Amino acid sequence: QVQLVESGGGLVQPGGSLRLSCAASGSIRSMSYMAWYRQAPGKQRELVALIFNSGSTQFGDSAKGRFTISRDNAKNTMYLQMNNLKPEDTAVYYCNVHHIPSSLRYWGQGTQVTVSS
Repeated sequence: QVQLVESGGGLVQPGGSLRLSCAASGSIRSMSYMAWYRQAPGKQRELVALIFNSGSTQFGDSAKGRFTISRDNAKNTMYLQMNNLKPEDTAVYYCNVHHIPSSLRYWGQGTQVTVSS
């Protein structure tokens, strides 16, 4: 019942910044958290950051100190502010909603982030 649409990806030079958005349609149930994952070509999908309804956050090691995750519950939108981007950040970034009680997960189609000179 939840549809997720990512936006904000693009081409950026090393050291630059991007802000990704994830807009959710439909109701996001309570006891859910939202997260950003990414997947580079030939690599497994990895967690970038997640945020709970309380506002508590967790970050993957590569994102710590550089990325910020936030959400606007009224707008059903999640954001990922990415600063000091590096070439190794190049990947498709996916939005995810995880409903904990049922273990249901919803995924967006992804948005491409390319960090290159």
